[in-house]
Amino acid sequence: MSESSFSYTTQPGNKEGTLIVRLNGPLTLSTMFGFQGEFRAMKPNVLILDLSETPYVDSAGLGLIVNQHVSATSAGKSFLIAGANFRVDALMELTKVKQILKTFPTVEAAEASL
Repeated sequence: MSESSFSYTTQPGNKEGTLIVRLNGPLTLSTMFGFQGEFRAMKPNVLILDLSETPYVDSAGLGLIVNQHVSATSAGKSFLIAGANFRVDALMELTKVKQILKTFPTVEAAEASL
């Protein structure tokens, strides 16, 4: 998958005020600029970031995720990560970001935690 093939979709979650954002493709410095402004403008009560179709994330993409987490937490909202593969999960573990993010194996598990 080339880096230019990044896209995302949104859909409402099962509970009112929940938005699921599903990324498709790598979240990297070269792919995030068209997405980051729209992502930062998303202010649902609960945002679930579905990474199940994200093969990898670089440091810039991880920074965008952490910034969204901080913004949501500061506003009293929830930000959950779902479906990260081994490679993305290892990056979050290595950088100690996983200690502050709420991560779940699936979107369904994230929604069940609410």
